[in-house]
Amino acid sequence: MEVLPLVALVAASAVVAGVARRTPVPAPLMLVAAGLLAAYLPGVPAYTLDPHIVLPLLLPPLLYTAAVESSYLDLRANIRPIALLSVGYVLFATIAVGYVAYLVVPGLSLPVALVLGAVIAPPDAVAATAIARKLRLPNRITTILQGESLVNDATAITAYKVALAAAVGVSAGWAGGIAEFLLASVGGIGVGLLLMVPIHQLRKRLKEPLLQNTLSLLIPFVAYAAAERVHASGVLAVVVVALYLGHRNWQVDFATRLQEGAVWKMVAFVLESVVFALIGLQLPVVLKGLGEYEGLHAAWYAVVVFLAVVVARFLWVFPATFMPRWASERIREREPETNWKAPVIVGWAGMRGVVSLAIAFSVPMSVPHRNLILFLTFTTVIGTLVVQGLTLPPLIRLLKLPPRDAQAETLAEAQAQSEASRAAEERLAELLEEPENSTLPPPLADRLRTVLERRRNAVWERLGEVNPLTGESADDIYRRLAREMIEAEREVFVSLRDRRRIDDEMLRALLRRLDLEEAAAYREERG
Repeated sequence: MEVLPLVALVAASAVVAGVARRTPVPAPLMLVAAGLLAAYLPGVPAYTLDPHIVLPLLLPPLLYTAAVESSYLDLRANIRPIALLSVGYVLFATIAVGYVAYLVVPGLSLPVALVLGAVIAPPDAVAATAIARKLRLPNRITTILQGESLVNDATAITAYKVALAAAVGVSAGWAGGIAEFLLASVGGIGVGLLLMVPIHQLRKRLKEPLLQNTLSLLIPFVAYAAAERVHASGVLAVVVVALYLGHRNWQVDFATRLQEGAVWKMVAFVLESVVFALIGLQLPVVLKGLGEYEGLHAAWYAVVVFLAVVVARFLWVFPATFMPRWASERIREREPETNWKAPVIVGWAGMRGVVSLAIAFSVPMSVPHRNLILFLTFTTVIGTLVVQGLTLPPLIRLLKLPPRDAQAETLAEAQAQSEASRAAEERLAELLEEPENSTLPPPLADRLRTVLERRRNAVWERLGEVNPLTGESADDIYRRLAREMIEAEREVFVSLRDRRRIDDEMLRALLRRLDLEEAAAYREERG
């Protein structure tokens, strides 16, 4: 692809995503809609999803940024429901949806139908994370959806390979399929386990933030390529490495964390925006290859497959939620009580995405009904994103799920900060008694205590009363005034540079110091 269309795609996607952030519409839905509209605008080039680009180049960083921000402890605590969805449901959906397609589409063989089932079985990691983040679902539901979406691609890709081998007549049977699945899953986890500790040790030893961030950008690609090299699951290798690094991110230099967080937010924003826009832009490519099918028949197949995908998820989610609890007293004791509302949300949140489309485009031309597989995958992805994505927010409001307890979260944060501040005060007292620190002037020691006190009180102040005129807490007012003061200093520095009293190098150093102070003043902001 030429450079200009690619730059135009990234720029337009970023603009649409930026607009979506100011509306109640989730960004994935607005991007898909924009892509559908743009696909038929004059002068817009044809953008075709190349599986050789999407799977090795787009999927690893998207999985990495989702996994590194996930909670390893929360995922481990919910490993049973996550495994039932990411492995059990994907295999069930492959068979159930494939069999429905086999019954409905004349001339479609069962192996080819199972290829279709495997292609559209996995809910999308990017869509699940984006929707969950936008809606602020309860913690456990968000964890289960994110955990499912991180692992299910590996299951679906392996199931697809097995079904494809059967469709082209080179299947090794059920035993071979199970062996391939075990090789992919165990091998992918093994590669991740082998890589995670050396990579983390290297991250700790690199003291230059620029080198650290360069390494960070390479990690998902290295893990994915290493696993695929030995025919294991690159998806699982990336997830394992990312979870480990995210869990131990506190051991890395603070400057690296600051830069790395900003870099990965930008990367995730750009890639997510481009991915969803690309989904909509595939419409002309998909329809162009559908010439052998009549319009009404193709539409009927699309509706049936979409309904099969939706129904199959509920047929799995409800028994998988309640039957283990009914059969095992240990599960009832270990896991929190649930009701029918949570599985309804989990069942309805099964949006498909770019991975399904990329796998569909990778189906060989020699496979019968390939064009129909591509069309049905596209309609299912669009259908789930639009129908389920648009109706999920009102469904959550209708079910009146208990919102996240912001007051309790703030209280827990304040208590944690109080304990940490107490430990810091004790350490400061010990240090000030040591001879090598005796020359520290009392005002500077007092400043250390003041900063510590400010940090401890800031969280408690969010629990206090708000200003009746502005709606601000004391902490909000403090941060606003601090920002105004910093802005006044910043204007003076720029004025001094313009009058040639300081040079640009000194200006950059002074402004960086103010930027760090402003970041510290606003560190508690939620944005």
